[in-house]
Amino acid sequence: GLVPRGVNLQDYLHVTSVHLFKERWDTNKVDHHTDKYENNKLIVRRGQSFFIQIDFNRPYDPRRDLFRVEYVIGRYPQENKGTYIPVPIVPELQKGKWGAKVVMREDRSVRLSIQSSPECIVGKFRMYVAVWTPYGILRTSRNPETDTYILFNPWCEEDAVYLGDEKEKEEYVLNDIGVIFYGDFNDIKSRSWSYGQFEDGILDACLYVMDKAEMDLSGRGNPIKVSRVGSAMVNAKDDEGVLVGSWDNVYAYGVPPSAWTGSVDILLEYQSTKNPVRYGQCWVFAGVFNTFLRCLGIPARVVTNYFSAHDNDANLQMDIFLEEDGNVNSKLTKDSVWNYHCWNEAWMTRPDLPVGFGGWQAVDSTPQENSDGMYRCGPASVQAIKHGHICFQFDAPFVFAEVNSDLIYVTAKKDGTHVVEAVDTAHIGKMIVTKEVGGDGIKDITDTYKFQEGQEEERLALETALMYGAKKPINTDGILKPRSDVTMNFEVENAVLGRDFKLTITFQNNSHNRYTLSAYLSGNVVFYTGVSKTEFKKEAFEVTLEPLSLKKEEVLIRAGEYMSQLLEQAYLHFFVTARVNETKDVLAKQKSTMLIIPQLVIKVRGARMVGSDMVVTVEFTNPLKETLRNVWIHLDGPGVLKPRRKMFREIQPNSTVQWEEVCRPWVSGHRKLIASMTSDALRHVYGELDLQIQRQPS
Repeated sequence: GLVPRGVNLQDYLHVTSVHLFKERWDTNKVDHHTDKYENNKLIVRRGQSFFIQIDFNRPYDPRRDLFRVEYVIGRYPQENKGTYIPVPIVPELQKGKWGAKVVMREDRSVRLSIQSSPECIVGKFRMYVAVWTPYGILRTSRNPETDTYILFNPWCEEDAVYLGDEKEKEEYVLNDIGVIFYGDFNDIKSRSWSYGQFEDGILDACLYVMDKAEMDLSGRGNPIKVSRVGSAMVNAKDDEGVLVGSWDNVYAYGVPPSAWTGSVDILLEYQSTKNPVRYGQCWVFAGVFNTFLRCLGIPARVVTNYFSAHDNDANLQMDIFLEEDGNVNSKLTKDSVWNYHCWNEAWMTRPDLPVGFGGWQAVDSTPQENSDGMYRCGPASVQAIKHGHICFQFDAPFVFAEVNSDLIYVTAKKDGTHVVEAVDTAHIGKMIVTKEVGGDGIKDITDTYKFQEGQEEERLALETALMYGAKKPINTDGILKPRSDVTMNFEVENAVLGRDFKLTITFQNNSHNRYTLSAYLSGNVVFYTGVSKTEFKKEAFEVTLEPLSLKKEEVLIRAGEYMSQLLEQAYLHFFVTARVNETKDVLAKQKSTMLIIPQLVIKVRGARMVGSDMVVTVEFTNPLKETLRNVWIHLDGPGVLKPRRKMFREIQPNSTVQWEEVCRPWVSGHRKLIASMTSDALRHVYGELDLQIQRQPS
């Protein structure tokens, strides 16, 4: 450019090159625990120092030369918004503040130790070096090679997401494979999920999610705001977010939720197409949200709540209306009990709440209820939920209802009156679980959400919640009918998909009277959300009970009755009601069972070593009496192979298909291969294989 007369800019410092030490093995990435990211830019965590080296055109003289490093993010950088950060050269670094200290001067090079603020914005910064001259500033030109990602730092005590326990950080920040629990409280099933937060392109995809939400840059250093925006953006309702939810068993023009094996495909597709990906259900939303949180450096885990209340009117009460003959009245019954529901917990301090409510926060990205005009939920302090302090933001009443509602059976009489038949206070929130730290086992965390049923503290927490505005329209205490002389229970034997099975109902008469009962069995195919699709079995029968006797009734359920109606997760729900004719007492019991589904078999041959070819085989045998059509098999293994899929037009009954893929692992240590299969008639078929991948001999 133009220079004043008589001025020789060569007298002033000129930057010839900048070195960021951004290789995987460099101390910057190793010390900041970012060496697993497949990204060749510098990635550091905030509040912790890192090294850079600047080469000048001549030796640097601190007495007459003045320069500084600048970090810039966004379109209109401003210092007061934290989007333009001038980093001064200081004699000593100070905790909690930006600063750069010269740690080495050698010939024409200067090595700096730079420390960022633990409250710094999280994102991708552009970096410049500015040299002062009397005639203005000489700034280096824009160079994408020096771009620097700054993430949350659970290793830094001043960071809002600081987590003390080393093993927990290893699990909740650095583990890229997880286990998600689903199924039924009496039949808990688990499946592995590839979070893949370090895979190529995922960090940029997670930052894109915040850009797409048009999230204010100055809020991106606050984990409360980031997790709240994430919970709105992972679902596509109202904001063109990542995933479209579908619970109606129709998945045209998309991938069925059960087919996904991890988050990588979903996030990369979202970023490349700029359109929501089809389709997800709760565990898919939770899996993708977990990737988003861990990738940015917020400790996170997926939790599953068995018998989760979806309380449409948030009144802590799930009303199940019965007809006079004991049938469920589906028109009046609006609330639904999900067999299970998955959400996430993120770890952070809550300076916006009173002391003691930091730690795990419930965040849920499944679009269930509107919160401040958008489908999102949380962060809600788990500690506040346990103690009933549901006045604290965000969405605590909804989460409290999911784990604490009462199940109320009400008979809707023909004259329009309602009679409470039974109250079940222990059914909802039966058990809340997550994956254990350092293993694939299950960890029961129910006691972090609620006190044990019947304890004094539990009643107190409920009273606190009611005081803070949780609604409970019917006072169910003390209006229960006296216990009937007759008790009823039923058991469903282990049912294998495509086979007949038995259901046994036991009636017991505890009195000296003889009774006759009119009983009714209804078998329904249900979504895991507890919503019924079709009734496939209807049976009414009379039972005569002699005094002090026990009687068993067996009902045979034939495969032909349910197979044509089955849904994704092969849930069958049975409802048995009986009326004692002499006393008019109504007995009601319900149970759901999950059919046992065949598995995929994964085998590996060849050296299990980084950089060596390895052959992976996926096998499946069709156990049904019908031909499976439009079969897709998905295969995934973070660090071992990129997600891929293959289609088989059809698989005949009892025949086996095999699919071979060659891969070259690039990450050593404990890894997992995960496969899923989906077809028109059969879904939720999984397989997995644990691998120990050796390092390359040096």
